[in-house]
Amino acid sequence: MGGRHPALMRLYDLAWGAALPLLHRNSRLRHGWEQRVQKAPYPGPCDLWMQAASVGEALLAGQVLQRLRSPWERPLSVLLTTNTAEGMGRLDELRREREPVRPDLLLRTAYFPLDRPRLVRKALDTVRPRTVVLLESEMWPGFMAACRERDAELLVVNGRMSEKSLRGYMKFPSLFRSIAPHRVLAMSEADAARFAALYGHSHVERMQNLKFDRIPLPDASGAAESNPLAPVLPAKSPFVVLASVREQEEDQVMTLLRGLRAARPDAVYGLFPRHLQRVDAWTARLHKAQIPFTLRSQAKEPAAPGSILLGDRMGELAAAFAPATAAFVGGSLAPLGGQNFLEPLACGICPVVGPSWSNFSWVGQELLDSGLVHRMPDAAAVLARLIRLVDAPPDRHAVRARFQAYVAERRGGSETACRSIAHSLKRR
Repeated sequence: MGGRHPALMRLYDLAWGAALPLLHRNSRLRHGWEQRVQKAPYPGPCDLWMQAASVGEALLAGQVLQRLRSPWERPLSVLLTTNTAEGMGRLDELRREREPVRPDLLLRTAYFPLDRPRLVRKALDTVRPRTVVLLESEMWPGFMAACRERDAELLVVNGRMSEKSLRGYMKFPSLFRSIAPHRVLAMSEADAARFAALYGHSHVERMQNLKFDRIPLPDASGAAESNPLAPVLPAKSPFVVLASVREQEEDQVMTLLRGLRAARPDAVYGLFPRHLQRVDAWTARLHKAQIPFTLRSQAKEPAAPGSILLGDRMGELAAAFAPATAAFVGGSLAPLGGQNFLEPLACGICPVVGPSWSNFSWVGQELLDSGLVHRMPDAAAVLARLIRLVDAPPDRHAVRARFQAYVAERRGGSETACRSIAHSLKRR
């Protein structure tokens, strides 16, 4: 882009310059602003620069670093960057976790520079990385062009690209091909095909999605005495979990609760809002509907059949899935992309979700086709399926075994990524 498209690069630089005063007023960009515009000291030099856009990508960075080893006898210096304050919090936490146990890694963190060409060139001149890793979908043309100019080998790891993004890139195909990464490791066949359409097949290969390596497969037991919910659940009542419920679907979830209580008054129902600030709203709803409930933080004895255990504590959702008979996972009855339905599967529960699940489409349609996840078209169908599962729950050991087999076939992305990174570092 810099060499073959100098005029376009200059226009791009000027556009960023004009936008800076407006961007400075953005509350999300104020965090780390001085680093973003290269007015504060930037870490360097480092062997490896790994960019993780936000929290999700930061978790993937941790997955890679867990297995990455220095290709030399000396420690490997790594710069971890992000675009968000939340991502920075996770990267700093990752650095603190790794430092005591991984003296072979020297980790530093910083905010990713804004993509103005003169800024990213300055950052690269400071960091001087041998290899740069972009996690998932971080396609910044100014940065990619500067990597080419500075002879830093650029890898896209766990790469994903939507059809919409591809259409945008294909408006300037020669531009993006001139700054193509040296290697793209795509997370799926469909993503690999889209990257190949833009950059050419010689730049692209397929890898297993890193996220499969992060899926926990615990030895879950609903009867485990260590489960913090065990004292507040009656031994002989089914326990139905309504998990990660979002504000936009609360009316529909109230319909589920009414229908479930009418069909199975002997069950106890665990209601876990996705955001704890919604607990007060749920308290008002349940009072108005005259549905008996107990706040989880106030529960001291087994809940009465037909009542609601309202989750108002952080971090107990996984514990709720372990003794559950059936589970609905929210964010799916409204067009929100869905919440994590893999946790109940790891506990041997076939979750029920609504029509929206795009946030987790990376797990593959095969998981739904196999019957391990029940995707229903609306709230009425969700209710009917939950009642059926409470009446005849699948064998949880068989469910866990099938899910483990599904995940095991798809693990290994971390090893692939680390091999490619180490090979690049040694070659450079």
